[in-house]
Amino acid sequence: MAIAVAETTDLIELLEAAAAIPVAGVAGVAALVVGRRALVRFERTLGRVGGESSARAGRFLGGVGVCLALAGAIAVAFYYFLTQYSV
Repeated sequence: MAIAVAETTDLIELLEAAAAIPVAGVAGVAALVVGRRALVRFERTLGRVGGESSARAGRFLGGVGVCLALAGAIAVAFYYFLTQYSV
């Protein structure tokens, strides 16, 4: 969607649209780390602290965030090379 906005308007360039990709990747990795720590804490306390389902959901969403960041990076790079080297 960011590529479409960058193409149709003069308000944003492709490089500006791609600036959100590293942010999504960092947020995804952070969610994976925090979710892993929460699961370790849950297992260490034998479930007394609760929150196992929240930790698992955080890890899942972190993985989704990392996958979306990778897909976005590939899409923007592919689009850039298509626009630069098209005949």
